[in-house]
Amino acid sequence: MSDTDTLPSIEDLKYSAGELRRDLAAQGIIISHSQSLERIAHDLGFKDWNSLSAAARRPKDRCPVTKGDRVTGHYLGQPFTATVLDVYATEMHARFRATLHFDAPVDVVTFNSFSAFRQRVSCTLTPEGRTPQKTSNGAPQLVLD
Repeated sequence: MSDTDTLPSIEDLKYSAGELRRDLAAQGIIISHSQSLERIAHDLGFKDWNSLSAAARRPKDRCPVTKGDRVTGHYLGQPFTATVLDVYATEMHARFRATLHFDAPVDVVTFNSFSAFRQRVSCTLTPEGRTPQKTSNGAPQLVLD
């Protein structure tokens, strides 16, 4: 699917569909307005015009991080400092997928008898900088400061 942060407005999309119809008509190919809207949607990577229209009308939520950012926070209750390696918007409204590389590995096990360290984590973030997934105690798995 296309990056919804860079989608043109509905008016611009409809104008493009009209231009497509005119260009094709000049070549002797006649299509309906709805067919041109569907073609525009497919060209932008959407299943159909309804999906594109919904994405273009959706308010643009801001991602709390960008690629290359230095961030701090808590992962499974453990403090961390990390670099954002990658981030992109998901198809789900107001959710962003981020990959973080911790400066120092974080022990994600709370038992004294063993440890499990993580240095690179991929997570889903909300615009508030926290994961919608929770730990067993109800806290977000990851929270950015």
